[in-house]
Amino acid sequence: MLNLSTTEWKHSPRPEPAALTEVAQGLRVAIVSDAVPERNGVGAYYRDLAEHLRAVGVQVTTVAPRLRAGKWRGGMRFPMPGDPTQKIIWPPVSLVARRLERLRPHAVIIPTPGPFGLIGMHLARRRGIKVIAGFHTHFERLTELFSGLRISAKAAEACLVVSNRILLSRCHLVLANTDEMVAVARSMGAANLDVMGTSIPRRFLEADPLPLRSRLSKILFAGRLAPEKNLHTVIEAARALPQLEFQIAGDGPLRGWIEDEAQRLPNLCYIGWVKRSQVMALIDDVDCLVLPSKVESFGTIALEAMARGRLVVISRHCGIARWEPLSRGLFSMRDEEDLTEALRRIDGLDPAIRDRKAQVAREAARDMNDRNLTHWLRVLNQGRSEGVA
Repeated sequence: MLNLSTTEWKHSPRPEPAALTEVAQGLRVAIVSDAVPERNGVGAYYRDLAEHLRAVGVQVTTVAPRLRAGKWRGGMRFPMPGDPTQKIIWPPVSLVARRLERLRPHAVIIPTPGPFGLIGMHLARRRGIKVIAGFHTHFERLTELFSGLRISAKAAEACLVVSNRILLSRCHLVLANTDEMVAVARSMGAANLDVMGTSIPRRFLEADPLPLRSRLSKILFAGRLAPEKNLHTVIEAARALPQLEFQIAGDGPLRGWIEDEAQRLPNLCYIGWVKRSQVMALIDDVDCLVLPSKVESFGTIALEAMARGRLVVISRHCGIARWEPLSRGLFSMRDEEDLTEALRRIDGLDPAIRDRKAQVAREAARDMNDRNLTHWLRVLNQGRSEGVA
C-alpha cells in the first residue's frame, strides 16, 4: 500500500501509459453505489474514475440507482433526510447479486453507506472479494449543521452515520481524499487506510481551455443547494458587486430560496440542475468558480474548474486546499475575508498574475488525475495479486 499523505503525491512516481495498460490487463472491478452517477459529487467521482479505468482496459461495472425522466429507478424509494430532491433507493438483493456474479470482479468499490453499498459489501465479503470503501461524506459533521431537521430526518441521518461506521470497519481498505478525512475514518473504526486523489473527465483535459478575460465578469457556483455550501455569501456578493454576473447551478433543499433571490437580483441567474455533459461548457463560459462551503470533504467541481484554466475561490473548509500541489492553483478566502472581499482582491490583481494562476491550476489538475489513476490501479490490482477474488 502506498500510504501517501496529500503533500507526498508530488513525489510519487509518474505513470507510464504502457505500465498502466499492463497493470489493467484482465482486471475486473465493480462499483456499487447509492449515488446516481450524474446527480452529485460522489456519483460524478466514480463515473469519471470508471471512464479512466476503462480507457486503459479495466472491465468496470457500476451498480447504482438511476434517474430517468425525473423518476428514480432501482428499487423502493425513500426520501433523503433534509433533501426532498434526492432519494434513498433500496434495491432487490438479487439485482446486485446478479451483476456481481456476471462480472466476477477482483475488487468491489463501495462509495456510500446506503442500501446499495451495504448490500454490495455483504455480497462481496461472502464471495471473498476485496472490498474498498471510498469515504467522501462526514455525516456527523453535516448533522451538526442541520439542526432544523424533523425527527424523522434526524433518525434517517443517524442511520447513515451508523451504516457508515459499519462499512468503514468491515472493508479491506478505506480511501479518503484528505489526511483529515483519513483521521476521521480511523476514529470511526477503519483499520487499513490510504489517501486517494480525484479524477477529471477526459474531455476536460483534452480540449484547450478558453483564455480568461482581462477583468472578472462572470462568477459561477455549481453544486448541491444545501446549508453546508454557505450560499448566503454568494448572494451577498451578488448584492455587493452589481457589475459582476453571478450564476448558480444545481439542485437541493435551498432551491426555492435561490429562485426567489434570482428574481430580486438582476445580476444573479439560477440555471438549475445541469447535466454532466454540459458542465464543461458552463465552466468555460465564466471567469471564476466559487466554493465557499462550511463543510466540503474535497470539492470536485473546483478541480474541474482548475482543469479548464478558470480562477477558483474556495473557503478554508474545502478539502482540496489540503493538497499542497493543488493549493498553488487556488485562491483561498482569508480568515478576515468574506467572498465579496476575496473577489475584489482577485479582480484587482494584474491580469498576468491571474493568467499564471490559471495555468498552474490546469497543470496541477492534470498531474492529480494522472497520479490518481496510477494509485487506483495499484490498489485494485492488489485484490487480484492477493488472490481474494
